Amino acid sequence: QVQLVESGGGLVQPGGSLRLSCTTGGNIFSMFTMNWYRQIPGTQRELVASLRRDSDTTYADSVKGRFTISRDNAKNTLYLQMNNLTPEDTAVYYCNAHHSNDLVTPPVNVDLWGQGTQVTVSS
Repeated sequence: QVQLVESGGGLVQPGGSLRLSCTTGGNIFSMFTMNWYRQIPGTQRELVASLRRDSDTTYADSVKGRFTISRDNAKNTLYLQMNNLTPEDTAVYYCNAHHSNDLVTPPVNVDLWGQGTQVTVSS
């Protein structure tokens, strides 16, 4: 059973930086698209950044140019480098691993989630 464990959250002042880590416990990057989501209480979970198996990346408009998603294959760890943080970035951040395959029967759709890590941006 693959488990995702996030770390690196905390309290930071506006304009500061944090790096989130997600340890996967196994080499899953070749099989899964890796994502970072965030959620503010009372709202839907928001996709922040994605890193696909071919290393292509995408970002939410709200974090483009400030956040960078990356992975270390040797350490089985996903990262989210967050720079120039604002109070609007305050949320619980979740690591997600997603795999789907519609070419098999039955279709495969797998989502793995970490427990989340709190990021608070405040002066």
